[in-house]
Amino acid sequence: MSIFNIITVLIILSAVFAFINTRFLKLPFTIGLMIIAIIFTVGISILGHFNHYVLDEAKLMIQSVDFETALLDIMLSFLLFAGALHTKLESLKRQKGPIALFATIGVVLSTFLIGTMMYYLFMAFSYPINYIYCLLFGALISPTDPIAVLGILKDANAPKKLETKIVGESLFNDGVGVVVFIVLFKIAQQGLEAMSFADVSLLFVTEVAGGMILGLSAGWGAFRLMKVIDNYETEVIITLALVMGISALAHYLHVSGPLAVVVAGIFLGNKAPKIAWSANTHTYVDKFWELIDVLLNAVLFVLIGLELLVVTMNGKYLLFGMIAIPLALLARFIALSGPVAIFKSKLDFIPKTNLIMTWGGIRGGISIALALSLEPQMGRELFLTITYVIVVFSIIIQGLTIGSLVKWVLKRSESG
Repeated sequence: MSIFNIITVLIILSAVFAFINTRFLKLPFTIGLMIIAIIFTVGISILGHFNHYVLDEAKLMIQSVDFETALLDIMLSFLLFAGALHTKLESLKRQKGPIALFATIGVVLSTFLIGTMMYYLFMAFSYPINYIYCLLFGALISPTDPIAVLGILKDANAPKKLETKIVGESLFNDGVGVVVFIVLFKIAQQGLEAMSFADVSLLFVTEVAGGMILGLSAGWGAFRLMKVIDNYETEVIITLALVMGISALAHYLHVSGPLAVVVAGIFLGNKAPKIAWSANTHTYVDKFWELIDVLLNAVLFVLIGLELLVVTMNGKYLLFGMIAIPLALLARFIALSGPVAIFKSKLDFIPKTNLIMTWGGIRGGISIALALSLEPQMGRELFLTITYVIVVFSIIIQGLTIGSLVKWVLKRSESG
């Protein structure tokens, strides 16, 4: 199938599934779409037993979608920019300490905790996997996705400071998680003896600092251009060019594109409305990026559901995936404990912040995309299956129950 036809099929499926969810299921948007997509995929698999042509064509279409490139090189930048554009700097400043620790030390600690626990889990089942590959899995499963959980937190009337922590952490830990994954991937390819501690540190700092400098510079340049004009059509196009330009330049310079677009989005979203944009431009830019956000998320979560067609349904792999769910949650809980303990008294955290942030740390498409980028000798099929099991559990079970957990915690704190 041509790229246009694949995009057409995905958009049509997204529209149909969105209608079914809005009209009948009334579940949170992204969660509803993914559940319907999984049901649709299971239906195709059952139909495939009677008519192989249908299943073969469906698999061919999904296999022709380069999920890794589509998400990491294209969709992720747009999604992160859209989220960053609506993130208020004042809220981030108040929570900058815990957010910085959650998104850096938290991600690195979670990577090593999950990697180590998985290594010993495989050993216990006499299924030895190289430790560095287990760490790669830890890196790809540690980043969290705020998209699925944000609407639910709003419905649960979650305090703004809790929402800021979850969104702020997720915006930055995607970028940091990808950088950690890249560093570990290069070590896995070249061997630890080929890379010194200085090489690893330089690679990490270059990716992170380079991405943030690029984002700030590009955001400032776009801001200066928009400051001297007042034309909403041109200014919307400038924001679009900004995201695409940053993504291309980050790839060329070998710095973190996700961090760059987050920094550019936060800079522009907080500075431009006060100085560079008219009220009309502000409205159009906001609506444009809201639409981009909704459309790409619809396609992404439909794709996650359809990926079930190409995931290896090996019994042992599925068992590892089921065991990995509590291990990943435990690692996140431990990784968040330090920052929560440090800032709890200073920033007046709501009760059981660690528990809520652990359960509200939804894993999403970025984890699947990174798993797909593993090389076959790195246990690609094994880790892809485990990742898919965790992501599906995370989005459906955690996503549908986090609102009830927040309400329960708030109710107990009020009565207590």
